Amino acid sequence: MTGNHQTLALILFSAFIAVTLAITTWVSRNRHGSAEEFYAGGRLFSPMENGFAIAGDYMSAASFLGVTGLIALFGYDGLLYVVGFLVAWLVVLFLVAELVRNCGRFTLADVVAARMSERPVRIAAGTSSVTVSVLYLVAQMVGAGSLVALLLGGTSPAARAWTVIGVGALMVIYVSLGGMRATTWIQIVKAVLLLAGTIVLTVLVLLRFHGDFDRLLLTAAGRSGHGDAFLTPGLKYGGDWTARFDFISLGLALVLGTAGLPHILSRFYTVPTARAARRSALWSIGLIGGFYLMTIVLGLGAAAIVGPEAIRGSNAAGNTAVPLLALDVGGGANSTGGTILFAVVAAVAFATILAVVAGITLASSASVAHDLYASLRRGHAKPRSEVAVARVASVGIGVVAIALGLLARDLNVAFLVGLAFAVAASANLPALLYSLFWRGFTTRGAVWAVYGGLIPALVLVVLSPVVSGSPESLFPGVDFQYFPLQNPGLVSIPMGFLAGWLGTVTSGEVPDEAKHAETEVRSLTGAGAA
Repeated sequence: MTGNHQTLALILFSAFIAVTLAITTWVSRNRHGSAEEFYAGGRLFSPMENGFAIAGDYMSAASFLGVTGLIALFGYDGLLYVVGFLVAWLVVLFLVAELVRNCGRFTLADVVAARMSERPVRIAAGTSSVTVSVLYLVAQMVGAGSLVALLLGGTSPAARAWTVIGVGALMVIYVSLGGMRATTWIQIVKAVLLLAGTIVLTVLVLLRFHGDFDRLLLTAAGRSGHGDAFLTPGLKYGGDWTARFDFISLGLALVLGTAGLPHILSRFYTVPTARAARRSALWSIGLIGGFYLMTIVLGLGAAAIVGPEAIRGSNAAGNTAVPLLALDVGGGANSTGGTILFAVVAAVAFATILAVVAGITLASSASVAHDLYASLRRGHAKPRSEVAVARVASVGIGVVAIALGLLARDLNVAFLVGLAFAVAASANLPALLYSLFWRGFTTRGAVWAVYGGLIPALVLVVLSPVVSGSPESLFPGVDFQYFPLQNPGLVSIPMGFLAGWLGTVTSGEVPDEAKHAETEVRSLTGAGAA
């Protein structure tokens, strides 16, 4: 990349960072320091504002960089991510959004522990939420490293490392100073920028092919090196039964995982009522649906215009397909238009990463303070001390995410997010659904559901080809691969539900009918909701 690219993109990076830091500073000067303000932004956001913020939280580097790269490299099989990410919102809308808003205050554990013995349930749910959040953060760090390495004209390990460290430092500042209010406005700004940039790129790609989508498909297939196989199932997840089961496993994780993501569930607490939460979900579905339809065009456009060889030459996992596409459709590497469009897209992608990591860090630090710290203090923790712990926790979580981001720098970011979705669907979703819909669910069942999904999911990932046993693994030089699937969801999700059922039927605990009735009335009507 030329000096013009670097200069312009760095100016745009700096402008976005300056604006978001200004928002954070302004919010930090106008807050009153309460837990409700820090965790939920005072519950003052409208459905439209929260819908844009949810979309900003959800449309991550995995979507903008990773999914388009997978479509560009693997065609039809890459579309699985688009379908899974979008269909997942139907589960959120119909089963989760309104009930979670009515039953909880700040975190997932508030819902699960509403009619249980709080301490063990909060520790389990808090541990799971932090684990999912860190996995999701790693994907954003990898995306940031790939993006800035491309901007600086190579794959310099030093450039990637300093980028990951910089993103981690910024996310700690956003969360510790501004809390949910600043994070929400950062996500709204980012969602508008991302949608605008995606629309411009989509229009330019379609204009290149004179609006003929069939021609775009055929050109993409022709340049892919796979011919018609590029447009049919099986290029990435076809062949033997292992690949087919991997396909099913990934699909389950994507569709079921969103409803268990802590940073998505926490967004429903920022609106005043359950009706507003439902309307927020509808706004987000419209925005996210439009965005994912455009990523299909961008992925196919990258395959047709840039070509898989150039994409892999820049980044083996395909994470730089969209910036390279912007460079080409803007006029080429040495053109003013190409330079400007590349810089804008790179800046938007960087803004995407910063906004998403802020939301995830806030959710995970809230789990540490509101669930783990408060539980260990046996209910004696004061709200202000919780907020202080949350700010400190954001630093620790940032350090862990930075370290893992440096380790996983060569993996596709959409694939990494798929692992986070699998853990969320395995550990968080069974406990959440059982607690909302099963009258006889018990404390042991809740704890077993969380750990019964979390531990198998993590163990299976460690024993999978993701970590060892292949040239693309985290540790290619060793081989302790015993589980053949790359995504553990097919095994770990049923195990989470089974463990929750088994823990309940063997506990001998008599459920508190009064607490269940109270929770049921609150979840369905909102009476008594915070």
